Amino acid sequence: MNRPITSLMFSSALLLGGIATAQATMPDEATLYMNPQCGCCHEYARLLEERGVAVTLIDDVEVGKIKQQVGLPYGKGSCHTTLMGDYAIEGHVPFEAVERLFQERPKIGGIGLAGMPIGTPGMPGPKRGDWEVYQFTDQQPLPFMTL
Repeated sequence: MNRPITSLMFSSALLLGGIATAQATMPDEATLYMNPQCGCCHEYARLLEERGVAVTLIDDVEVGKIKQQVGLPYGKGSCHTTLMGDYAIEGHVPFEAVERLFQERPKIGGIGLAGMPIGTPGMPGPKRGDWEVYQFTDQQPLPFMTL
């Protein structure tokens, strides 16, 4: 085999290995707590499933109680709360942040994105401005990442 083809094959293998590793860091299962009438929550679940995560939708509990149980900071909520692995993910958090959470595995309660920003996973429309993803533990928010 000539050198350029060997280099190309090696580079491709490294790239594909990196993609598989990044995807493998997310848990296989998640539980998403939502309001039964919320269509964007279904879309977020569908997008998680496209990434290989089996999602159980729960729409017959008081979502506010789930938010309290996971220690979500007051005023930082969204339309749904997802439990994945040892973490809570509040709202339409972009998957880049979710993947980083499971790669780094910090000792926190979870991450979130307040409100329902247009352009985030599950929310239609183009991205407008920066998204400030926060981390939280015991109702105390701190910055996690800006996208």
